[in-house]
Amino acid sequence: MRIKIAQSKAKGTMAAPPSKSMAHRYLICGGLSEGTSIISGIDASEDVLATMDCLKAIGAQVEWVGNDVHIRGANPITTSPAQPLACRESGSTQRFFVPLCLVGEGEALLQGEEGLFKRPLGVYEKICAEQGITFKQDADSLYLSGKLRAGEYKVKGNISSQFISGLLFALPLLEGDSKISILPPIESRPYINLTLSALQKFGVEAAWADEKTLLIKGNQHYKATETAVEGDYSNAAFFAALNALGSDIHIEGLDPDSLQGDKAYERYLEMLCKGTPTIHLGDCPDLGPVLMAVAAAKNGAVFDDTRRLRIKESDRGACMAEELKKFGTDVAVYENSIVVYPTAFHKPDEVLCGHNDHRIVMSLSVLLSLVGGEIEGAQAVKKSLPDFFERLKALGIEVEEV
Repeated sequence: MRIKIAQSKAKGTMAAPPSKSMAHRYLICGGLSEGTSIISGIDASEDVLATMDCLKAIGAQVEWVGNDVHIRGANPITTSPAQPLACRESGSTQRFFVPLCLVGEGEALLQGEEGLFKRPLGVYEKICAEQGITFKQDADSLYLSGKLRAGEYKVKGNISSQFISGLLFALPLLEGDSKISILPPIESRPYINLTLSALQKFGVEAAWADEKTLLIKGNQHYKATETAVEGDYSNAAFFAALNALGSDIHIEGLDPDSLQGDKAYERYLEMLCKGTPTIHLGDCPDLGPVLMAVAAAKNGAVFDDTRRLRIKESDRGACMAEELKKFGTDVAVYENSIVVYPTAFHKPDEVLCGHNDHRIVMSLSVLLSLVGGEIEGAQAVKKSLPDFFERLKALGIEVEEV
């Protein structure tokens, strides 16, 4: 799908999109609970639908009732997946469910788009090798057979926090107590804290013993609850970026006390508007593309701890550099840093490419509101915010499908 955006400004009030990160976590906790949970504020994005499909595959009953999701949980210890787990393109779904498929004695097959299985799973592969669990991966699937054991897990802290969260979901269900020792530096700690808060809400005990150690009691049971998903700072960042470029949008429904790491956009956008800052992305890599976009339109910036941008839906640093060049902006991408140089900024002289990455499409859309232009592959927004362009239109940005 190709989208054309005209030079225009947004104005008005908008409800924040629901947090995809919390939706994943609440859905999984509900799917493991005894009884029926009711979760409101779920957005039917492709990633969230993937998690719902995987819950059904492990035996949970999941249905929409109006705008709420009702989930009757399953016990993965006693039930093996009746069908393959369809992860689509959701890295969160894939990494959260791998340990859950190993709490029982059965077999499991996780499937997804080929690009998903290019993203690293080495943390789990190593754990499986150490515990004698079968781990067979090919281009678009992963076969697992074996049972996870309670005990001590040592995990590097500079990898995706999704591996740690995946273990946090599964380890409370095992017979013994467990410990996760994280080798510093620890990146994306806020996402680990989001998982801990979700576990607590569903009656499961896991906590930091110190700055780098998590303790998880075994023989626990998830308890069904009724809860609502909070507003999403990750996707709100794109609309806040429009404000940084001259629009006037009031975003409602964001919790000022939220644990979300992407809340940092408030501080970073202010820094980008005032000068040429150095911004650390270790705890909020998903903000990389939109912050690069604003830096290009403003005064440039240096971004460090950017290594993980390579292993998202695309190589986000390289792809943003490629697209920003079409606006006249020079970008240097290094091993673990990115420099966006302050340069003359103009309307792109060719169609932009979305690189099958929702965050790149939304970041480029923000820039096109300044100068106008077109994006090919705009349908990628369905992965996390299906109504992104409808929201833009409602706020006054001129958008049309070509």
